[in-house]
Amino acid sequence: MTDADVVAADVVALGGGHGLYATLSAVRRFTSSVTAVVTVADDGGSSGRLRTELGVVPPGDLRMALAALAGTDARSQLWAEVLQHRFGGNGALAGHSVGNLLLAGVAEVLGDTVSALDEVARLLRLEGRVLPMSPIALDIEADVVGLESDPRVSRVIRGQVAVATTPGKVRRVRLLPPDPPAGPEVLAAIERAEMVVLGPGSWFSSVLPHVLVPQLLHALRTTAARKVLVLNLAPEVGETTGFSAERHLHVLSQHAPAFAVDDVLVDSASVPEGSEREHVARAAGLFGATVVYEDVSGPRANVHDADKLGRVLSRLCGQGRPGRDDHMVDISRKERSSWP
Repeated sequence: MTDADVVAADVVALGGGHGLYATLSAVRRFTSSVTAVVTVADDGGSSGRLRTELGVVPPGDLRMALAALAGTDARSQLWAEVLQHRFGGNGALAGHSVGNLLLAGVAEVLGDTVSALDEVARLLRLEGRVLPMSPIALDIEADVVGLESDPRVSRVIRGQVAVATTPGKVRRVRLLPPDPPAGPEVLAAIERAEMVVLGPGSWFSSVLPHVLVPQLLHALRTTAARKVLVLNLAPEVGETTGFSAERHLHVLSQHAPAFAVDDVLVDSASVPEGSEREHVARAAGLFGATVVYEDVSGPRANVHDADKLGRVLSRLCGQGRPGRDDHMVDISRKERSSWP
């Protein structure tokens, strides 16, 4: 993309992990006014250890978002590399990333996660802002089938890592506590946004949690921003093994039945023309959405290309705000329950 492609638009991107990193890398190509809203339920690796030992909001996904939006000058890129550096060896620091430790330390000094993120953002000369989905650490709880001898029996499992790696089939997820707050900075960013992007990413542990925070879901329903849902290039082993694009949409609708979006962005190679696309269009109708098929895949397997994704999102953003109330398309409950 060129400077001519850059627009003055407020964009909010919601997600976590590598999926959010891809979105932020794309969005920053056409605007510097971007706010990353990041999930805070990670309980594995360095983030899980710091969360347990210090009681902090898990910093790993926040760190990745900071790195994605770091300034392009040499000094900022150096700090982004330092932030992402992970200690080796077998000692107490093994497996920790520098950025996780830095965020945890600054948050402890300042007494506030958002203040710590803003301070580290200044160090990185950030193009945008990074905010936690909620000011408190959350847990994910899931109903999973296929873990017992009787395939109809559901078992409750808890924790993001457990959900992401379960050999069973995840049916539904919840957040604990069940009514967590959303930060006022997050709500304000969504209210003034011209575009909101949800996904791609781990569907049950990085995407769905955003619509499970009541204040956040209300903000998403009432914002005048153009809302774009970006689907994954392929199902993820564990969480969504065997999921079709259509199934991803049904699961989101089941967790947020009154949620609407304007565009569902699907990689053109991931869904062949014909009946499968008809099914996707029908599922997108749950959200009142138009399906947009574009080539957005990169050379690496199952990774979006930042330039391609940025061009599509820039074009959609340039179409302006839709200016309609957030509502579902009127599809009967009986009809929806019969869909696969």
